[in-house]
Amino acid sequence: MIEVGPRDGFQPITMFIPTSHKIDYIRRLYETGLRRVEASAFVSPRAMPQMADAAEVLAAAQAMPDLGVQVLVPNQRYCEEAVSAGATAIAFVLSVSPKHNMNNVRKTPRESVEEYAGIVGQLPPSISLRLNLATSFDCPFDGPVAPDDVIGLLDQLVPIRPQVEIALCDTTGRTTPNKVKALFVRAMARFPNGPGWVFHGHDTYGLGVANVLAAYSSGVRAFDASFAGLGGCPFAPGATGNVATEDVVWTFDNMGIATGIDLGRLLDVAEDGARITGATPGGRVRAALRGNRCITEESTK
Repeated sequence: MIEVGPRDGFQPITMFIPTSHKIDYIRRLYETGLRRVEASAFVSPRAMPQMADAAEVLAAAQAMPDLGVQVLVPNQRYCEEAVSAGATAIAFVLSVSPKHNMNNVRKTPRESVEEYAGIVGQLPPSISLRLNLATSFDCPFDGPVAPDDVIGLLDQLVPIRPQVEIALCDTTGRTTPNKVKALFVRAMARFPNGPGWVFHGHDTYGLGVANVLAAYSSGVRAFDASFAGLGGCPFAPGATGNVATEDVVWTFDNMGIATGIDLGRLLDVAEDGARITGATPGGRVRAALRGNRCITEESTK
């Protein structure tokens, strides 16, 4: 499980969340057993003021023992800024859809590929790298994205640095489990000895967990999720929050698949996250278990 709430979950919230609160959320998520987190993004503070404290949040998160901490960057300039701030894991984002990439990073996908090649050429080998392929399934402007377009972009990206982690992202939350499974099966067959694979899903149509399970059935073993279902891409109109971490953990737990995460503690953090001013929480498990938890607490008094 890769917790992306502190970045993807917080970025659409207009009111600035105090830096100390962000760090406290990461600490509490760490205490649930989560061992990977996307702590922030190095981006223009004018375009995304919520991420203006990225360096401070990064430093605090990296001080937590055995916590894998990544930060998102959209281009070489902000990658250099992240590295200067001490980042040891970079997530570079580009979109398969030309319109979304232009809206998100003001470049064509081809220009983003060239920028990625420049980053790889300058990045020290000790710094891990991940690729986030936004709109791998659907574009908010053009609709469904052809699998051939995803594979064609991967054909350009993977040879640049084969041993990276690649997240195929359902940016709009409009894809379905059959499409998720089919694309991962095809991508993993084409690049059997290279990347590690991640699924990043949103829950716009209530299919977030179903799509996670479709990716799992294709062999994916790493999943992005956001506590309380917080999130939503500012450049994808209509897309609601990420699949909720607690929903994914509850599902895997009840399937007998260990996540190493304490669901009770996670629910406590998610309840508080859902109350952040300006947040639009999602997910199902938090509300479903709330009544049961209240009954249990009353019975022990």
